[in-house]
Amino acid sequence: MEENKNKEKKEAVSELRQDIVSGDWVVIATGRAKRPDDFAKTERIKDDKGIEECLFEDPVATGQKKDVLIYHRSDGEWTLRVFPNKYPAFDGGSKEDISEGPYYAMPGNGYHEVIVTRDHWRQLALMDAMEVAEVFDAYQDRYLDLMNKKNVNYIAIFHNHGKECGASIPHPHSQLMAIPVVAPYIKLELDGAKKYHRSNRHCVFCVMAEYESKEKKRVVFENEDFIAFCPFASRAAFEVWVMPKKHSPYFERITDKQKIKLAEVFQKALNSVYKALNDPPYNFYIHSSPCDGKDYPHYHWHIEILPHTATWAGFELDTGIEVSTIQPEVAAEYLRKQL
Repeated sequence: MEENKNKEKKEAVSELRQDIVSGDWVVIATGRAKRPDDFAKTERIKDDKGIEECLFEDPVATGQKKDVLIYHRSDGEWTLRVFPNKYPAFDGGSKEDISEGPYYAMPGNGYHEVIVTRDHWRQLALMDAMEVAEVFDAYQDRYLDLMNKKNVNYIAIFHNHGKECGASIPHPHSQLMAIPVVAPYIKLELDGAKKYHRSNRHCVFCVMAEYESKEKKRVVFENEDFIAFCPFASRAAFEVWVMPKKHSPYFERITDKQKIKLAEVFQKALNSVYKALNDPPYNFYIHSSPCDGKDYPHYHWHIEILPHTATWAGFELDTGIEVSTIQPEVAAEYLRKQL
């Protein structure tokens, strides 16, 4: 009789997992889970523009704005340059009141810059750790220069790879936007981190990093200072977070030694995603404490890598609950095999 009862038991077709920081829910659709190598078979949208049409191959010749930062090799060739976006989302210093009736609005004052690496064909996933460290150098340099500017309360640093993820120009480049408001998702993380600390007297990100490093099943790669892992409540298949193991609220305070350690872990994580998913489109972004003059001791900066493995449909758009078709434990194991 007991045997028959066991036969009647059904395995759950999905798991609802809650993000420990934001409180958001995600669905891990185990009932229609894909094999890890299925994701690599997805057809990619390739940019058919050649290097001769690239706007970033020779930014001066194509009329880009003047560099605000440029790195050179010993032979004089540039390796990385930063210049204002020719078509910025944030710019100027308007004081015009643009509110309307019951609606509040403000001018989009701020800064919008592009961080471009030299090689048209070598994306970050294919660079070595020292080359990636130079990119983090540029991120930090520009962050420090802009963080105390008037009307700058938050700085978003992000990277789009592939047309599906918003990269209109295939040449590898990141973007920086220094804006007058704190991003809503950052506000959600700040509030969640503060709430967790009040209840548990610990940083929630430190707790995650320590637990993942101990359990290993969702770890992609780690060294003594940084860890890359697939979050327990991954919003997308093969999502990876990279974060310092030691508590640190502010990305801009990273040391040169830490940048090299960060570059090692980040490059390994990004390269594993590249190999596992056959060069997928992806976004990554740095989440750090706002630069609005307030103190955020409970926050912990980190990088989120989100491969584009699915498209939002009715359920996601209606509920805001994202669906992933692979367990993060399975994804992490598959990513580790690529290293």
